Amino acid sequence: MSAALVVVLLAGGLAYTASCTLQERLIFPRRYANQHALERPPVGVTQLWRRAPDGPQVEAWFIPARGASAEEPGPAVVFFHGNGELIDHQLALAASYVARGVSVLLPEYRGYGRSEGTPSQAMIVGDMVRFHDDLAARPEVDPARIVFHGRSLGGGVASALAAVRPPAALILESTFTSLAALARAQGLPEALCRHPFRTDRVLPGLQRPVLILHGSEDEVIPVAHGRGLHASAPGSTYVELPGRHNDFPRDRAAYDAALVAFLRTAGLLPAARS
Repeated sequence: MSAALVVVLLAGGLAYTASCTLQERLIFPRRYANQHALERPPVGVTQLWRRAPDGPQVEAWFIPARGASAEEPGPAVVFFHGNGELIDHQLALAASYVARGVSVLLPEYRGYGRSEGTPSQAMIVGDMVRFHDDLAARPEVDPARIVFHGRSLGGGVASALAAVRPPAALILESTFTSLAALARAQGLPEALCRHPFRTDRVLPGLQRPVLILHGSEDEVIPVAHGRGLHASAPGSTYVELPGRHNDFPRDRAAYDAALVAFLRTAGLLPAARS
């Protein structure tokens, strides 16, 4: 092997290693999020732990809907948060679902909050499969009425899980067509993207009700991604509202109305009373 080729290979290896390190910091900035973790769950929240086959313990929070029971099981939503958040930050959204008769599962990502391990697409999705199956087995939950709702990176997680555990409906909020495409726009070749989260490849074959919500001024995941997801999902509902990435939705009433209308149309909430 020539000295020149050795230099090229070493340089390429160093560049790839640097790329991997940078990707981990950008995709999973958990150190920042973890500064805002609570010491324990609030009252009314059931803390769940699942030990993964490779060792780490991963946490989830469960909040039952009002009136849900083994005699009258109800719908549930699994909410997947963004990459700079924790399950600790999702209680307001969870409360809005619970008030409408929908139980909520908030699964955490590895390395986030109190959960152990190192996050990756494959490991996170594996953890989510186990949490989903536990949720479906709960007596107060109707397994045929489990909805996935993902925000930002969480939309990629929700879609990847939907590919192996199809939900009753899927809600994607401020989500990319794929993380690989988002990386490509920043100059990183798709082949080097370690966690591609190809949402655009999941939606065409999902055959479930899909709601796509996106901010018209999103500067992190441009609105073209939301429109692209809508185009890739035949029959999906697309709602574009004012807002950037981190202040979406500005119009909370319109956002709530879109969620409720979608869930009612999908048969997951009671029809509005006249």
